[in-house]
Amino acid sequence: MSRIGNRVIAIPEGVTVTLNEDVVTVKGPKGELSQKMLKDISMKQEDGQITLERKNENAKAMHGTMNALINNMIIGVTKGYEKGLEIVGVGYRFNVQGKKLVINAGYSHPVNVEIPEGITVESVSNTEITVKGINKVLVGEFAANIRKVRLPEPYKGKGIRYKDEHIRRKEGKKAA
Repeated sequence: MSRIGNRVIAIPEGVTVTLNEDVVTVKGPKGELSQKMLKDISMKQEDGQITLERKNENAKAMHGTMNALINNMIIGVTKGYEKGLEIVGVGYRFNVQGKKLVINAGYSHPVNVEIPEGITVESVSNTEITVKGINKVLVGEFAANIRKVRLPEPYKGKGIRYKDEHIRRKEGKKAA
């Protein structure tokens, strides 16, 4: 029995949730998101609450997933999502130029990353940025792609890391 799938989702003020054929659309103050509904799961909306029910046992695995996706969309259009990134290293820095993010991460060339539609990147300082958006998947994926430019290494701790990430440090070669 899926506990997440049986969870009741509360719809906050100013948010509308509509089901058109197989597409769930959530509109709120920050924007609009839509998601294709899985075929064996039905949605009931009454008194400002959403409940999901599965039509047969084949949908058991996706019951909780669909509930979480709809909940993430509601949170996205009301509060939004954000991920903080920081870069550690001598001469390493971020630079936001319009719809481009320029990363100097110790390579012989700066790395240019296009900022996708629906995501904003704010520069806190030249070593810290914040990725913001209403779609949780897009924000997380874009932050992970930025981190992939220079993964944090365990010896000196240099590289791009999330704000709350702790890098396990290793001891280098022992002196003789």
